Amino acid sequence: MVRRPSPLVILSASLLLVACTPPGPAPLDTVVAEEGGLVTVARIQGSGERSPLEGRQVVVDAVVVAPFGGLGGVFVQSLVPDDDPATSEGLFLPRRRDAQPRLKTGDHVRITGTVVETGDDGATLTAVEAGTVERLGQAPVTPLEVATAPTSAGDWERYEGMLLKLTGPLTVTDNQALTRYGELRVSFDGRLFAPTELAPPGTAAQVIAAENTRLSLRLDDGRSARDPDRLWFLPGERLDAARPLRVGSVLHDVTGVLDQRFGSHRLQLTAPLTRIEQAPRPPVPDVAGDRRIAGFNLLNLFNGDGRGGGFPTSRGAATPADFARQQAKLVATVQAMAPDLAALMELENDGFGPESSLAGFVDALNAAGPHDDWRFVDTGQGPGDNPIRVGMIYRASRVAPVGKPAVLVEGPFRDRSRVPLAQAFRAGRGPVFVVVANHFKSKGGCGEARGGDADRRDGQACFNATRVESARLLNAWLARDPTGTRPAGHLLVGDFNAYNQEDPMRLLRSQGWQDALARMKLERPYSFVYEGLSGRLDHALVDPGLAARLRGAAEWHANADEAPAFDYRQGAAADPWRASDHDPLLLGFDLAR
Repeated sequence: MVRRPSPLVILSASLLLVACTPPGPAPLDTVVAEEGGLVTVARIQGSGERSPLEGRQVVVDAVVVAPFGGLGGVFVQSLVPDDDPATSEGLFLPRRRDAQPRLKTGDHVRITGTVVETGDDGATLTAVEAGTVERLGQAPVTPLEVATAPTSAGDWERYEGMLLKLTGPLTVTDNQALTRYGELRVSFDGRLFAPTELAPPGTAAQVIAAENTRLSLRLDDGRSARDPDRLWFLPGERLDAARPLRVGSVLHDVTGVLDQRFGSHRLQLTAPLTRIEQAPRPPVPDVAGDRRIAGFNLLNLFNGDGRGGGFPTSRGAATPADFARQQAKLVATVQAMAPDLAALMELENDGFGPESSLAGFVDALNAAGPHDDWRFVDTGQGPGDNPIRVGMIYRASRVAPVGKPAVLVEGPFRDRSRVPLAQAFRAGRGPVFVVVANHFKSKGGCGEARGGDADRRDGQACFNATRVESARLLNAWLARDPTGTRPAGHLLVGDFNAYNQEDPMRLLRSQGWQDALARMKLERPYSFVYEGLSGRLDHALVDPGLAARLRGAAEWHANADEAPAFDYRQGAAADPWRASDHDPLLLGFDLAR
């Protein structure tokens, strides 16, 4: 008779075999267990970007800290954290909405499943795809308080999946995706600036870029749906004029789970934002001087066929109602700033007849009052054949054109940068001066950039070579006096699509052009917000002749800091807020004597 060994002998032999076997990865079908047959959350997470147990089966006890049906699962966290600050105590548990048992915050659960990494490579979320989930009881849920940004952007990994309370302050740096995806970008150190706004391209800008990344975080609404029906985490669950949540607003005590998806870390909010310091909407700036000159990007003012039809347009309004709201907001902006002359960008390039976008805008200005002497500079055709163009409008009782306009149609101005427009004017008995409206090639469309226009990863994006050549040609052209008026000075104003320390702007300053805003000592100016970074794409440059007559300079932050919820597409009122995505500039000169 053959005697079978007892189960205890088998277990002892198995343990002896394990003890004598060199360490190595366990087979995929092996449950990786510690004392008591359980694996800690911290061990599953590990201290790197991916779990050291990826692909293995585990049994883990945890507490549910937040269910997110909109994200397809729940987040769970260790019952008792380990003593290693480099390892996270949280995990994601993918689950269908109807999965049993139904889990809620505070449920103590035992999970058996396989460790996986979900999302984009290099920015994945550690999760356990559960085979079974057993509810064992209840456990306390307390967020970990975090007051400052981690030492590097990668250090957010130590909090992945954990319930956090960011005590702040957190500054809103971008609200562009707020109504589209329920997202905000915030910073632990105030407003963040585009690196090349503050430093030359290359190493210095890259240092600022790394610091911006370290300080930044996204706040998300816990849903993956686009165009949420409500912003549940905001007071009143929406934006309004009293609570616009502009860039620069400050948040305190923000609670949520640190998630990683769509390529970035983000805090999935679990509680409403109750402590918000709203950044106020600024008053219209005032500038000294006897004449005021503005620069303003109109964000694709296209009027269809000019007779109420022709919608949707290729770049602007989709409907006649959209166009009416767009034009009304732009008119309100010009009315409020009360310039005597304005250089405009992103007008539809549709001629100068009564049905053109430019003529219609001037008619709307005159009809709205309080002045009815607005006129526009007519170049006869174009300028250029780009779908958008620059333009110039003026009040006939305040300034008078001298001679004919001049345009530069060569080099990059033929097919990339928009054709610049120069016009000489005189105010009262003052000297002749020239204003030049500009709009250089944008940083977009990098897939089409070739040679020197390719993105060199120095902070200037693509088509920098085109913008540099545009600046060089513009400077050389103006040196030849294209208006033939021998003016006392020149003003360059417009959207140069280059931040302050980028090559095109440094080239122009090296040729004697002076930054009007710097001359007036504006601190950290900006006119545009993109991906959480503020900076100037819109500039005003004066030569020595006009520098001596410059009396004031300002930006009106009526647009860049505002959420798209207030633009003309959202049925907003005929007010100046978010009339464009660029802030207008306003300059004051003594020109009438």
